[in-house]
Amino acid sequence: MEGMDVDLDPELMQKFSCLGTTDKDVLISEFQRLLGFQLNPAGCAFFLDMTNWNLQAAIGAYYDFESPNISVPSMSFVEDVTIGEGESIPPDTQFIKTWRIQNSGAEAWPPGVCLKYVGGDQFGHVNMVMVRSLEPQEIADVSVQMCSPSRAGMYQGQWRMCTATGLYYGGEYVLVQP
Repeated sequence: MEGMDVDLDPELMQKFSCLGTTDKDVLISEFQRLLGFQLNPAGCAFFLDMTNWNLQAAIGAYYDFESPNISVPSMSFVEDVTIGEGESIPPDTQFIKTWRIQNSGAEAWPPGVCLKYVGGDQFGHVNMVMVRSLEPQEIADVSVQMCSPSRAGMYQGQWRMCTATGLYYGGEYVLVQP
């Protein structure tokens, strides 16, 4: 941009110049990694597609879009309501996992937030549950229908809150099945 004094991170620029791929899945993964996994794959694909799959331009577009009005929701874990730490569930058992959470921010959550499976072992077929918009300091329970693995052992799955635009926020919820 002419006339602007912009300091570019040499390490980031080197990463861009070394990434010579047209594989869309690789570009999505790299976009996510560079953003610290703050955007889901669909959100990454949106920005990449918008910039004709140019990674550098997509990251610039993302920051141009998000920077001026970014307001990341705040969330705190209150307690495990069901299946607390150290509790065991027999193999092949249907159960409901419930977390109590709080909007710990000063603004209401935007519409369309959800609790989303992000990694580890998946307990059943549900990978996302919608969560209603919470007012500041409001507390709510979020439940997910799950099924324990067919064999006894140590398993863990990670879940995070996510906005409708794919921005993850709050801590990571981990369900450990001993």
